[in-house]
Amino acid sequence: MEQVIQQIINWLALGAIYALLAIGFSLLFGVLNVIQFSHGDVGLVAPFVAMACLSAASALVPGAGLFVAILISILAVGFLGILLDRVMIRRFRTAPPMMALVATVALGIVLRELIRLVYPDGSNPHPFPVLVEGTAAVIGGVAVSWLVVSMLIVTVLMVAMLTLFLHRTTLGMHIRAVSQDLDMARMLAINPNRIFQATFFIASATGAVAGVFYASYIGLMRFDLGIIAGLLGFSAAVIGGLGNMTGAILGSLVLAALDTLVQAAVPDGTAYRLVVAFLLVLVVLVFRPAGLLGRTVPEKV
Repeated sequence: MEQVIQQIINWLALGAIYALLAIGFSLLFGVLNVIQFSHGDVGLVAPFVAMACLSAASALVPGAGLFVAILISILAVGFLGILLDRVMIRRFRTAPPMMALVATVALGIVLRELIRLVYPDGSNPHPFPVLVEGTAAVIGGVAVSWLVVSMLIVTVLMVAMLTLFLHRTTLGMHIRAVSQDLDMARMLAINPNRIFQATFFIASATGAVAGVFYASYIGLMRFDLGIIAGLLGFSAAVIGGLGNMTGAILGSLVLAALDTLVQAAVPDGTAYRLVVAFLLVLVVLVFRPAGLLGRTVPEKV
């Protein structure tokens, strides 16, 4: 029984991380109709920025808090998303999808190599502190850490806030309008570039929160973690249905459940978790290409 409870806790923790990444993928695809394959690398920049800010702040103000550094890193990564859009990604909005895909894959490689070369001793793993220490509760003899509880609470709050933002604010409704019909949005005097920048900021900042949680959950940060995190977040979005936020959450829970089950039930399951995860993606693409909650949209010609 204790083993089952522990795996449920692991499932919820991984599901929260995957959901934040998948929401970013779905939001960017829904508005820009572009798969931003460097989204995972952008999000995993946040732990490095946070530790750099913490080191700099501690030198100036002894005892400076980790949470201030994390907040700065989230904002910095949000603006990094805007910068990447302005400098490169916007140039591929009207290009064939394959060009945008290759460009964002290359962008992810550039980000990873910059971290490796610029960050001190960037080729090696670095420890990342636990955001919230201590035990929140004991369920069936299994300790539930405050870190996992805080991850779940923050994820639920962020999903609720993003839902309210998209449906109850002017900017949010403009984002939805652009995602549904860009030409009609232009006719209604909605500035697409402003909407794209807002979307990149929200998606990148959300990915930064996932990156910080991921680094804290595994206890380290590494320059190449972004590619794995990005692939898992993208896989979750594909399983649920790209462009569908509810689908992104459902796909994340399904993927995290399979990931946890493989690690717990299969001998040497950690080595096979990615194999099984991507097999699930292939199965979904074969039998339901639009995802679990996605809809196939007919195109008139």
